[in-house]
Amino acid sequence: MIKHISTADGSSSLFVEELNETYHSKHGAIQESEFVFLKEGLDLIEKDSISILEVGMGTGLNVLLSCNYALQRDKKIDFTTLEPFPIPKNLISDINYGELIESGSAQGWFNIIHGTKPGELVNVHHSFSLTKHHLKAEDFQTEKKFDIVFYDAFGPHAQPELWELPIFQHLSTFLNLGGILVTYCAQGQFKRNLKAAGFEVERLPGPPGKREMTRGYFRGL
Repeated sequence: MIKHISTADGSSSLFVEELNETYHSKHGAIQESEFVFLKEGLDLIEKDSISILEVGMGTGLNVLLSCNYALQRDKKIDFTTLEPFPIPKNLISDINYGELIESGSAQGWFNIIHGTKPGELVNVHHSFSLTKHHLKAEDFQTEKKFDIVFYDAFGPHAQPELWELPIFQHLSTFLNLGGILVTYCAQGQFKRNLKAAGFEVERLPGPPGKREMTRGYFRGL
């Protein structure tokens, strides 16, 4: 069973009882995503046109924040997201990101994000395009090359298979040399797997409520 919860910054998340896992930090969903994926990820890319691959769309929060980021920073973003298990439609209306993100268009963008058909390229606004796939990371194939991977899967204790070496070897084939993988996770074995897949690994201070997070730069094998 999946149920709606509120996090400490007032933003929504979901709790999966079977996995005993939340989609975001209880200390603040928006706060965590802005810190991990925008501040420690997107802000490091000095390009006007950025391609993003996300593993774990979940509630669509990272997509929405990136959509807003594109306008705020005058960037062009092409965003591809993978989610093999989309959240139930009846839970989407209870998610309050559109009320909290500082843009009068946020709720409209959020509706488009969740209304987009799998495999369909959609221009959410003039600077942000989205393609979502209901695929597992290991089944994803593309000719695209990405500047950054938002790795936002459930943690290793809940889904250990998503943090093993073959996943990161597979994802590295879609990254530009020097491309970034960023995640909230700081597990030791995960970082060793990331290094073995050709990444230079950085251990970083985590968002509020979490001691550490990880960023990797793809250097090739």
